[in-house]
Amino acid sequence: MIATTAALALAFTLVVQDYVPPQDPAVRAKLAAWQDLKFGLLMHWGVYSQRGIVESWTLCSEDQPWCDRDGANYVDYVREYERLIETFDPRGFDPAPWAATARAAGMKYVVFTTKHHDGFAMFDTQLSDYSIASERCPFHTSPKADVTKAIFEAFRAADFWTGVYFSKPDWHHDDYWAPEWATPNRCNNYDTGKYPERWQRFRDFTFGQLEELMTGYGPIDILWLDGGWVRPDDTITDEVRAWGYDIPSWEQDIDMPRIATMARAHQPGLLIVDRTVHGPYENYRTPEQRVPDEALPYPWETCLTLSQSWSWVAEPEFKSTRELVHTLVDVVAKGGNLLLNVAPSTEGRWDEGASERLAEIGTWLDLNGSALYGTRPIAPYVSDDVRYTRAKDGGPVYVIRLAADGETEPPAEINFSGLRARSGSAIRCLETGDALPWIRAGETTSAALLPELRARLKSRHAWTLVLDEPDLP
Repeated sequence: MIATTAALALAFTLVVQDYVPPQDPAVRAKLAAWQDLKFGLLMHWGVYSQRGIVESWTLCSEDQPWCDRDGANYVDYVREYERLIETFDPRGFDPAPWAATARAAGMKYVVFTTKHHDGFAMFDTQLSDYSIASERCPFHTSPKADVTKAIFEAFRAADFWTGVYFSKPDWHHDDYWAPEWATPNRCNNYDTGKYPERWQRFRDFTFGQLEELMTGYGPIDILWLDGGWVRPDDTITDEVRAWGYDIPSWEQDIDMPRIATMARAHQPGLLIVDRTVHGPYENYRTPEQRVPDEALPYPWETCLTLSQSWSWVAEPEFKSTRELVHTLVDVVAKGGNLLLNVAPSTEGRWDEGASERLAEIGTWLDLNGSALYGTRPIAPYVSDDVRYTRAKDGGPVYVIRLAADGETEPPAEINFSGLRARSGSAIRCLETGDALPWIRAGETTSAALLPELRARLKSRHAWTLVLDEPDLP
């Protein structure tokens, strides 16, 4: 992932293309269940965390701000970067408190970076000595040296789904970035048609590491593949070309049919997210660092950073709880899930500010979560400061009124249009269950929150009404 929002807004322009629904009944069932979860945790963690720099991208030679090395000589920089394995020793690592904090925040699934583009494995791979469990890494003596296994076990114990983030490109591997030639961009640096045996070795290596993850780490629910430039030529779209680099003349087909067949043989019903490669192996789509303007006609998930970076930085600038709650509500109203990234430090800890934000989101969800979990979008989805959801079984409609800038107290009334309650029916306050007086003038419904009720409300950031009998067309 890249930490620059403007570039990502261009890179992940949401051009609606044909979505290919999964055919496997087990995958379809899991996808529907995943759409009920709404809120997940993503964690970027690796050797780069020691320097508080962007994950992996300083190894890339592209002239982009997220690849900046502060003027360092490239060859020297890479040599120093790859020696970070010798000092990575996160002795503060304990995933149990992370799982407890995420559960209290209302999160339901976790996606962990088992390997980012730099090729450093955060699991005990037998196919490379470039891993946290290697004897080259001081942390290998810890009983939790296989941090992926420890994380998944802790989160499963807290009733989470588990997801494997895995980078298809591997900039450490000699059969991806061959040392004989320069590496002008993020792509592999040799003609795969001219050297097919070499590319096949890399495909076999990728397959082997994924098979390790699919067989040695318990039940896996999601395989979240990053590095969308590694793809067959016939899937290259204008969206990909907009990423700002020249697509090479050779193909980077990683053989997804083989990978998917193996992965689902070990993990039946597995959701596969081959990011940006539209087709049968992108079970849901993942707009990055942005929320679509409108509801989308396919399953999707916004992946978003809690701070200004995917990876840990020394002085994080955390988004406000208000912004995070509003983003979650907006995403769900448009039919998506929110995957929020928290970056562990080099010591293996979460920043206190991150835990505080998650606790505050959890407080809001404790009071309003039934308006999000297990719901589906309903038109008009969004109307000014209001968002709409509906229980997936055709039950009540929820009207969520977002707080205005500087608004910390519940409003005296909530106005909404586009949906309305059936004449004579009740509109309730979700938090307390109280029936509210309401009137309709034209297409606008106004529900009053009387002073005594407002004094009892604990919700901040947004307030929810329930229409048990919506008057739908």
